[in-house]
Amino acid sequence: MSSIRQQLADKRQAALDGGGARRVEAQHAKGKLTARERLQVLFDPDSFEEWDMFVEHDCNDFGMEQNKVPGDGVVIGSGTVNGRLVFAFSQDFTVLGGSLSAAHARKICKVMDKAMLVGAPIIGLNDSGGARIQEGVDSLAGYADVFQKNVLASGVVPQISMIMGPCAGGAVYSPAMTDFIFMVRDSSYMFVTGPEVVKTVTHEEVTQEELGGASTHTSKSSVADGAFDNDVEALLQARRFIDFLPPSNRHGAPLRPHFDYADRKEQSLETLVPDNPNLPYDMKELILKVVDEGDFFELQASYAANIITGFGRMQGSTVGFIANQPMVLAGCLDIASSRKAARFVRFCDAFNIPLVTFVDVPGFLPGTSQEYGGIIKHGAKLLFAYAEATVPKITVITRKAYGGAYDVMSSKHLRGDINYAWPSAEIAVMGPKGAVEIIFRADRGDEEKIEKRTEEYRQKFANPFVAGARGFIDDVINPADTRGRICRDLAMLRNKELSNPWKKHDNIPL
Repeated sequence: MSSIRQQLADKRQAALDGGGARRVEAQHAKGKLTARERLQVLFDPDSFEEWDMFVEHDCNDFGMEQNKVPGDGVVIGSGTVNGRLVFAFSQDFTVLGGSLSAAHARKICKVMDKAMLVGAPIIGLNDSGGARIQEGVDSLAGYADVFQKNVLASGVVPQISMIMGPCAGGAVYSPAMTDFIFMVRDSSYMFVTGPEVVKTVTHEEVTQEELGGASTHTSKSSVADGAFDNDVEALLQARRFIDFLPPSNRHGAPLRPHFDYADRKEQSLETLVPDNPNLPYDMKELILKVVDEGDFFELQASYAANIITGFGRMQGSTVGFIANQPMVLAGCLDIASSRKAARFVRFCDAFNIPLVTFVDVPGFLPGTSQEYGGIIKHGAKLLFAYAEATVPKITVITRKAYGGAYDVMSSKHLRGDINYAWPSAEIAVMGPKGAVEIIFRADRGDEEKIEKRTEEYRQKFANPFVAGARGFIDDVINPADTRGRICRDLAMLRNKELSNPWKKHDNIPL
């Protein structure tokens, strides 16, 4: 018995040592934590239970039978984050570069299966050199097995990917199919083909950071939802972020203690919208003043900034917020913002998170680049997402709601539950001046007449009352009362039941 105990202790120590002291030092020299150190930061103290510590690869080619480390380069298990059950895997770059073998993949699939079985989020800490070349097609099969699990888990449990080192080639497609991706600046990157291949094929000179670094994927490609300065900050923010999410599609989001009055009036909102309809204002200020304690977790803040998406809480319960941002492109919808918001709406709907939409949209962005880029199909994604969503939907029009963009932004016609307007709201086919110049073409040269007609149009159509008369707006509310009205409506809609016709799945305009 004592020899078995000693053998167990030796194997356990070998697993804990990873790739050895030299490789651990190299990892630290890059400013990166090891796989287990990351899990210590992510999980509550002493809560993480590791599985499959003694798993080893079964490759005997190219001398691999002499190069086996218990755990095979990935740590899997479960624990609690802020007291809630979470599953995770953490790739160990110190062991064969974190490369994925068949055994490595089986471990990841195992923890994902368990997350789906019990209904809890799965977090992947990615730090890998890619497929293990020595295993050939077995490693590729392992990737495909993981991809299949990602697809099956989609919409069942929240999936979060933390990119904390290299993630290249086929490895990028697993994070791409998860719900959220966060990266670490200057030490993580994602790309399908690396700089050397790019140089060979297209003759472009590009660095790893330029090709697939955090700044690229948060501001240009929209692959990543956020980026942080180092491993510790990224993991602490992941702890904060997971608190907004429900454990699965069978459960509601967690109810957190709150110290904010549901009927709190925010008088400063009365002057948020400028008198001049052409002047911008910061829509984020409205969100921060409405949510509990001003706590708002914004997603993709550096991409398509003309629309804001993120999570906040109302009376302790998670709410998804979507808002046009007049500070950027006057709040117009375009290809990028439509895609960004549509994906967010679909996540919230999949996990029963209510949606609050703040509207100030003058329309879709015009131009050949938008039309050639497929604004019709991309804009339809957002329309489709709102129309199919069955969660509680509350909409507040703060200023402009023009044309088809009015319809798209969670209007009453897309089964919006409660639709409000502020007194400053203008709901019309288009802006008064543009409308008048079309209707009264003959008067275009007469500025006095055009001005008079514009004011007439504004009085008749560019206000919330015509829509209110049709029942498309449920009430015109004072801006200061916005939080109170939303809180009451969310409470009223808590037991809402709505279902779509049976179908195998929909066919969103991808």
